Parts: sequence; structure tokens; C-alpha cells
Amino acid sequence: MSRIAFIGLGTMGRHMAARLLAAGHAVQAHDTRPEAVAELAAQGAVPAASVAEAVAGADAAILMLPDTPQVEEVVLGPGGLAATPPAGKLVIDMSTIAAGAARRFAEVLAAQGVEMVDAPVSGGPQGAESGGLSIMAGGTAAGFAAAAPLLAVMGTTIRHLGPAGAGQTVKACNQLVCAMNLQAICEALALGRAAGLDLDLLREALLGGSAGSWMLQNLGPKMIAGDASAGFRIGLKLKDLRLAGELAFGLGVPLPGLALATSLYLEARAHGEDGNGNQGLFRVYDRMTNQRQDNA
Repeated sequence: MSRIAFIGLGTMGRHMAARLLAAGHAVQAHDTRPEAVAELAAQGAVPAASVAEAVAGADAAILMLPDTPQVEEVVLGPGGLAATPPAGKLVIDMSTIAAGAARRFAEVLAAQGVEMVDAPVSGGPQGAESGGLSIMAGGTAAGFAAAAPLLAVMGTTIRHLGPAGAGQTVKACNQLVCAMNLQAICEALALGRAAGLDLDLLREALLGGSAGSWMLQNLGPKMIAGDASAGFRIGLKLKDLRLAGELAFGLGVPLPGLALATSLYLEARAHGEDGNGNQGLFRVYDRMTNQRQDNA
């Protein structure tokens, strides 16, 4: 069993750290919110007041943070991993950040003999809690081999996709597909509603054919019910779409579908829905069609 520094105990991170604890690993937990650390400490984690304290004696450090600036602070900031790397010389960043930044952080740590694996995830809080995440990894073959046993505790579909930054690039592609899939479901439901269809029956029919998808299966019922409760928040979806857009712009790749999906999510933000679940995109179609559901 390993000693793991786990940094970032938000909606996803707290479940992932709990999976490691349940598997018998020792977890030294750090978060900017003391209440998050206390919650995991009640499950057996060792609370850490700083990044340096979390990584002391650790075989590996796992990060699950909101965006690139937070990862940069933990890696390159005062008292960060570049100054005090884990004893086991392994860092696994499971946040979703810019691919270029992932490459830069890996280069800085590699100069000190530390392997850094970028390993963003898909599957949401449900996948994090069940250990059923899809994990997209970039880094050296040696880094991935060292990280694989820990990743296997948190995910079921785990792929090494190439050098540093490859995991983040695939995650950008993943979020592009997810956003456009949700948009397509919204449009199908909006059309069916305008035509007077029973939306539950419409969803069941679509699930049985080639239009079926994880989004339709898991978020379709919430969309139909007008339930915008937070799982994966609209604010985070917009961050991921921004990263995909920046990557596309840098590579000179036109992605008109991404631009449209981003605009629709920005409309949701403009109506105060940043903290709602990303299935709340359907509320944009409520407004555009002026056909709000009774319970929406």
C-alpha cells in the first residue's frame, strides 16, 4: 500500500481520495477548505495544512483542482511540488487544465527527476464515487506504469495516450463531444415538446437506437424534469470548453460546433446558472422557445 498526498477535495476529489482510503492506501489530504479536509479525516485520512506537509514522505501526489492557475500554484508556487516533491518522485494531476501547461509542469518536474502524469477524468461525481471513471493519461511510459495501480482504484477505463499533455488534449476532445451531445439532446427534446410528444417516451425511443448515449441515459431524465441540481457544474463545463477553444485556436482548427455550444452555455451563465448542473443547458431552450416546463 502507498502513502498518497491528495490535494484538492472538491466534488470529485473527495470521492477519489475516499476510494484510495478504502483500498488501504494512506492518504495525507490537503485542501484550501478546512471543512473538506476534516470530512476526509473522519474517514481515516491524515489532515495536512499545506502542500509541503501533504507530500512529506509520500510515494505520490495526486492533484484534483479546478483549473490551470490552481495547479500552477501547487506545482510551481512557494512551498509547491517543484520545491518539495513527494519522496516517491511521482505526481499525478487529475485536474482538467491546459495541455500546454501540463507539458510545462512536466518539464519542470522532470528536471528534478520527478515523473508527472496528466490524467484528467470523465464520469462525473457518480463515476468518482463508484470508481468507474474514464482516465486519459499523458506522460512517459515509466510515469504511467508507476501511476497505473493508483489510477486503477479510481477508474475502469484507463488509457495511456502519449507524452505529457496528451491526456489533457483527449479530455478537451471528450468535453467537446459531451457538450455537443447535450446540445443535440436539448434540441430533440425542444422539438418533441413543441410537437406535443411525451418526453419520457421520446427519450426511451431515442435510447433504443443509434441516438442513445450516456448523456441521454443519465442526464436526460433530469432535463425532462427540469432538475438543474449540481453534479458537473455549468461553470466547470464553460472552463473546459474554453480550454478546448484555446487549444483549437492555437492549432488553427475551426470548430463551429464548439463555438455554438460555448455560446449557449454562456447564455446559461448570463441567467445565473453557473452553479447548476450542466444538464441545465435545457433551460436555455426553455427560454428560446418560450415553453418553460411547469417544474422548471
